[in-house]
Amino acid sequence: MDRAKFEKLVEEALVHLPPKFKKHLENIAVMVEARPSPRTLRDMGASPGRTLLGLYHGVPLHHRGPYYGNIPPDVIVIYQEPIEEFCRTDEAIKAKVREVVLHEVGHFFGMSDRELRKIEGDDDW
Repeated sequence: MDRAKFEKLVEEALVHLPPKFKKHLENIAVMVEARPSPRTLRDMGASPGRTLLGLYHGVPLHHRGPYYGNIPPDVIVIYQEPIEEFCRTDEAIKAKVREVVLHEVGHFFGMSDRELRKIEGDDDW
């Protein structure tokens, strides 16, 4: 899939976030990259043969205090090639992009991987 079409899928996933979450998203950038760098994989503790589909960099909302501000935006990175390698069809890619975007947005809200696995697939999320 070309980059523009993939980026459109990411944009659609963001546009269709549930309003109760979307209204709290501020000072956050969402980017698409081809794949995570070897350093990113190493820093994230990915075992050999494993990769990342997305990554959140920032300070989760629940860790922000009254003096939080005047800082660069948090960043969510969605990795195109690993998602495409994981999926067989364009529809599967679209579904996986939505899932990964939701997962990384969940980290912005301070949710752990364990908590996110419990709610993934819930239509209200």
